[in-house]
Amino acid sequence: MTAVGTARRARSALGGALALLTALAGTATVGSPATADPARAPSAPLAVAFDTAALRYDVPRDLLVALGYVETRLDMHGGNPSATGGYGLMHMVSHPGRRTLDEAAARTGLDPAALRTDPAANVLGAAAVLRGYADEAGLTAAARDDLGRWYGPVARYGSAGAAATARRYADAVFDLLRSGFPAERGEALTGRVVTPQRGEPDRAGDRVPLSTDYPPAAWVPAHSGNYTVASRPTSQQIDYVVIHVTQGSYAGSISWFQNPASRVSAHYTFRSSDGAVTQSVREKDIAWHAGNWTYNTQSIGIEHEGYVDNPAWFTDAMYRASAALTRALTTKYGIPRDRAHIIGHVEVPGATHTDPGPNWNWTYYLQLVNGVTGIGSGTVNTGSANLNVRSGPGTGYPVVGSVADGAPVSVYCQTAGSTVTGPAGTTNVWNRIGTNRWVSDAYVSTGHNGYIPGVPRC
Repeated sequence: MTAVGTARRARSALGGALALLTALAGTATVGSPATADPARAPSAPLAVAFDTAALRYDVPRDLLVALGYVETRLDMHGGNPSATGGYGLMHMVSHPGRRTLDEAAARTGLDPAALRTDPAANVLGAAAVLRGYADEAGLTAAARDDLGRWYGPVARYGSAGAAATARRYADAVFDLLRSGFPAERGEALTGRVVTPQRGEPDRAGDRVPLSTDYPPAAWVPAHSGNYTVASRPTSQQIDYVVIHVTQGSYAGSISWFQNPASRVSAHYTFRSSDGAVTQSVREKDIAWHAGNWTYNTQSIGIEHEGYVDNPAWFTDAMYRASAALTRALTTKYGIPRDRAHIIGHVEVPGATHTDPGPNWNWTYYLQLVNGVTGIGSGTVNTGSANLNVRSGPGTGYPVVGSVADGAPVSVYCQTAGSTVTGPAGTTNVWNRIGTNRWVSDAYVSTGHNGYIPGVPRC
């Protein structure tokens, strides 16, 4: 993004978490049916953290997990701040206009340093802030049992910007509550039926206009002090598209562009889960995204939700949606569709950033930009056994799941990897069937010998 460097992934155990939670356990209140199940036996410190915070502040446990997943995929990032100044897996913030970290310190009595770096404290602080917002919204004990009644407190927690931005944040959390997610850092969420009671954020959200530059995008303008009004391409020619990674959440980044203290902006921001896009600065105007004035004047900046060190954020939905925008931009402004003109933030002269980082698949992205957008289909053919799914295109990558013999799969892109012999013959072609999910083409019947025509290489 445009504010800080890459945050390192947390590698150590949840230091101090159990001691902190043990100290708090004696003061925990009795949880309501909407909070953690007392009979559940936690298997990891992070599970203990969510259980204890939910019971202590009478906040639904799954709501806390969903919020943390939306913000960071439950990653502490080594205690380093996000690009928008948020800390920990619950992304508590302390900057002008939004101070959930300071509120957490006041409500819990915990030291801000612990809230920034200790997972248990971080979760507890977020629960305390949410409970405070719920109390201020008039939620009774009975109301707190209803997940849908937490929509307002969640919207307030996630955004200090316009009401439309707050709704986008809360919608992401509640969408995840409905869909669930597989195991991540020892936590998984089973989807359920939940009806959010949106109130005022709902009425505000209904008025969000669409972009006049790119109709698929929502229009949520950045603060006027975070970009320069211009008349491009008349005033300056647009020669580049600059690819960024937000180092934070989708809604949080859009909200940051609305904060006059940020002094940054980008033209467009994409959401990881489904490729949704929001425009914050008109294409004719100069967004402050590249850290180089000349490149700012000559480029369109595109942010992508996620963190550079976690490839799970870079979904096929986001790649394809972003590539469609870049394809439209290159057509509109006559920008060559090559790596000399579609560049990463790291490639801007004088850049102090590393985004989009080594996990961004440039081969796949440029194929999509150039119109190679097919999605292949196939059937798993092992003879009987399940087929291992790996995190990369080769047998040396970790197994991350399996698919059954006879199961249909979609092939989003293909690349060369380790050579495997199977029912379809001997081949080094590997098929990506999902985000960071790969299977050998030797075990997939696609109707083609190796590469599928019209499907991108990656």
